[in-house]
This record gives sequence, C-alpha cells and structure tokens, in this order.
Amino acid sequence: MRDVKVVGLGLATLDVLMRSGALPTWEKGVRLSGFGIDGGGPVGTAMVAVSRLGVPVGYVGIAGNDTIADLKVGSFVENGVDVSRLIRRDQPEKQVVIVNVHEETGERLFSFVEGFNDGELTPEELDRDYITNADFLHLEGHHWSAAMQAADWMHEAGKTVVYDGSKTTRKVAERTRQLVEKVDVLICGSGYGRGLTGLTDVWDIGRAILDLGPRIVVQTEGELGSYTVTRDDHFHTPAFPVDVVDTTGAGDVFHGAFIVGLHKGWDLRTIARFSTAVSSLKCTKLGGRRGIPYYDEVVAFLRERGVELPET
Repeated sequence: MRDVKVVGLGLATLDVLMRSGALPTWEKGVRLSGFGIDGGGPVGTAMVAVSRLGVPVGYVGIAGNDTIADLKVGSFVENGVDVSRLIRRDQPEKQVVIVNVHEETGERLFSFVEGFNDGELTPEELDRDYITNADFLHLEGHHWSAAMQAADWMHEAGKTVVYDGSKTTRKVAERTRQLVEKVDVLICGSGYGRGLTGLTDVWDIGRAILDLGPRIVVQTEGELGSYTVTRDDHFHTPAFPVDVVDTTGAGDVFHGAFIVGLHKGWDLRTIARFSTAVSSLKCTKLGGRRGIPYYDEVVAFLRERGVELPET
C-alpha cells in the first residue's frame, strides 16, 4: 500500500476553459483570449495542490471509460497523485465542465454535462485501510454516503477530516449539515457560513460552526482574504495582490495548501498566509490546476514579501 499522507474523496472533473470579454450568443460568437483543458473539481484540484507542494496524496472517486476520462485521470498521474483507488465506470465521462472566464475580472461561469452526478461512489467500494492509513481525509460532499462512512472511519482511527464548504447564496442542506458535524476543519467559501447558521457577522458565524463540531473554521472571501476562528483565537488574513487571470480553483487550492500546513504542524496564522500565497499564485494562470505552484515557488513568493516559512 502506498504511504499516502492525505486522501481526497470527492469530485474530479475535466474542465474546458474559455477566456473572453463577453459570452457568446446564438446570434454572435466571441473572440477567445485564452483556451485550455485542465483537470478540475474541488477535491481533485485540492489533491493536486497537495502533491505539488510535496506531500504524498491519493484520490478516491470515479471516472468513465472513454478518452475524456483518460484525460481526467491523466491529470492526476502527471501530478503525482495516487489513483489506485479510483474506480472506472463503464460509461462515458460525464463530469465535464465548460468554464467561461471573464478576461477582465477572472470570474467564471460554469456549465455542466447532463448526467454529471451519475455513478456515485458507494461505501462498499471504499478501501478502509487505504483511507485510514492517511493522516488527513478531504471531503466536499460528493459521494455523500461514502463520505459519511469514510469520515466515521477516520475518527475511529483518530485522524483528521477536512471539509470544503463551497461558495453559495442558499441555505445549506440538512444532509450537508450532518457531514459538517463529522469534520474537524471546515474551510468554506463566501455565503456558506451564512447558509449554514443563518448569521451574518463573520466571527459569529465561525463561533456558531464550532458548536456544530469542527475545531477550526476558515471562511475564504476572495480578494478580501480569509477569516479563521477557533475556540482560542480568531484572525483575518489579507489576500496578496496579484495580476488575476483566472480564479477557477482558487478556493480548492487554498484547501489543499491548508492541509499541507496542518501536515507540517505549523501554527494557524502561518498556515493561512501560506495557503493565501498558494491560492494567489494559482490565479495568475488560466485553469484550476495549471497555475498551482510548487513548494519552492511559494517560499520565494513569500520571502519577497518579507514572510519566512518555518524550517521543515
């Protein structure tokens, strides 16, 4: 069994990215200032970030049986992510996303292939030993039954569960709340905390989520930075200004970097700065994974800004 330190269980996609100043209509197309094909998905991209930052990692999920699926799986292999527990379904790859990127702001619009969630992973298809051999499990709610089971196994083994609460403007579903209660570290995007608690103040939201079960809550707010809350501390970490090309995957990369910081045993303020730097560098290139930096690049980026990381 490969000695992975982090396992991600969740969604991986193949992203088709088109960067332009406007969206096409049925009457008129648009000029593309950028085009790319890249791996994507919240957990999938976070695991690629973990690998590029130097920590052994594995991915648990599904893929189809066609050329598109081969491209999706190939993105993991190229980035050193173990896919020995990925299950190939006898169906065309459906976890494909068309990503329109605004060339002025880097903001995105996602379009999904019909049948996107077909073929969900079941608890019976999981390898318990593979998952609990890792120190960290990262989830985002896809393959819900399997995720619930894996979280229980990790807690029985005394390991850490990290959860990605995606950006939203809606109330968070009850079954998602059930999963949040099983996690140790919740890192959530804009609006998620409000949708989970009904509160509006960022610090009140963080403290309310602590009462649900997590011991660390981080709320990411894009260019406004992030807000971290524990029982003993709370603090804001500002974003690093960069020339933004594409924000696709920025939060996912932040999550992967945060797990790396936890793995290294750093204090939370250092972890938050490190994760912010990794996410900022990602945004300078088109695609959720293409811009993910390697560890030495992050060290250099932070050093230029007067920040030294602890020796590892």
